[in-house]
Amino acid sequence: MLRIHFTGRDLENVRLACRPDPLWEIVCSLCRLQTSEGAVAFDPWRHKVGGLVRQGGVARGTVSALRTLVPRAAYFPDFLTPPGEDGPDALHSGIDRVLATPRRRLRHELALLSASGGRPWAGAELARGDVTTLNVLGRNLRTYHREFIAPLGNRIGAATAADLALRTRALVDGGTQALLNGLRPMAVWEPPVLTVDYPVERDLHLHGRGLLLVPSYFCWRRPISLADDQLRPVLVYPVDKSPLPSAASTASLSRLLGPTRAALLSETAALTCATTSELADATGVSLPSVSQQLAVLRDGGLVMSRRDGKRVLHTATPLGRRLLDGC
Repeated sequence: MLRIHFTGRDLENVRLACRPDPLWEIVCSLCRLQTSEGAVAFDPWRHKVGGLVRQGGVARGTVSALRTLVPRAAYFPDFLTPPGEDGPDALHSGIDRVLATPRRRLRHELALLSASGGRPWAGAELARGDVTTLNVLGRNLRTYHREFIAPLGNRIGAATAADLALRTRALVDGGTQALLNGLRPMAVWEPPVLTVDYPVERDLHLHGRGLLLVPSYFCWRRPISLADDQLRPVLVYPVDKSPLPSAASTASLSRLLGPTRAALLSETAALTCATTSELADATGVSLPSVSQQLAVLRDGGLVMSRRDGKRVLHTATPLGRRLLDGC
């Protein structure tokens, strides 16, 4: 178990990232490649990656090198996931920070990796900060993200948007306490400690630094954090990966042209995260009819629904928002 100890100041400094961190997605996805966990969510992706790797070339070399830095073990080097600013350039700026890691830290963390049984790629050269080796590492990270993460951009975006809407609503309705309570069952909030399902026994004292919550598509079941307690505290947690239609069919879209469904889609997008009752009130449509029409919107890939206790929360998918933008 991981026990995260909060002070009053820490509760004031809990933050929620707007999107996944690309470097954490690389690390978490490398873990998924080495297990059979999450068959429904990840097997199609694993098969695609496996096919590219079997073809050899750049894909095989990239995966082989990075997998040695993120082995199937409890430890991987923290320098692979440096803190950074959110935004469209997060990948490239993050890789720049990876390559700027001080030599002393490279040596220390690679030694920890070796001590845990890992055999890091270009270990000696990487540990001494060899410029050529670091540049190859940067190229591998960029290639891996382009080939294996970026193609899932729409699916990752939809899952993250739905999760963000849910957690933002919890924060608005009940503050930080509700946000932390909403992490169940993967984490349990019993003030002043957040207890997280974790592979090792560990205590993390925040000491007023706060905590950054980062959603992740490739994280599976249990959240993950940095190994070094002295680094900026972060908790990377898995978002729901309920299957989405790969695309709305022509028949589904034609069924969406009615005024009731158009109004529901518009209100769902405007409210960001709405209950069935709220949508009924906003549109003046009966609850049974709202539920029926929302099912059609879900079939068309325009709305996602997720149960939150006794209520169901609905959010517009990126496809749904694009459809509204084009109207």
